[in-house]
Amino acid sequence: MPRSVNSVAAKARRKKVLKQAKGYFGRRKNVHTVAKNAVERSQQFAYVGRKQKKRNFRALWIQRINAATREHGMSYSQFMGLLNKKGIELNRKVLADLAMNDATAFKAIVDQIK
Repeated sequence: MPRSVNSVAAKARRKKVLKQAKGYFGRRKNVHTVAKNAVERSQQFAYVGRKQKKRNFRALWIQRINAATREHGMSYSQFMGLLNKKGIELNRKVLADLAMNDATAFKAIVDQIK
């Protein structure tokens, strides 16, 4: 009995990996085993990067809010503590945007919690 090999599916899998490795340097772009390792590694970095992006943006928002609050004679932690105590529910993303683009609105928030 002849050996049954599903070469259509195997070729499709290899082709998919090589398509993902398009633009890589050297054998990473055209040798399946090398390309497969490179693509798997790149996908791991992409997964981790999506998590790091959230951390980095939160850190950036905190830095921007801190810089804006210090102009009004207050630290970031004092500002956030008073904000929570007064029950103003604005997230850091919105606060950072106000601090950067609308200084008068941010000053109004600072005056409201003082």
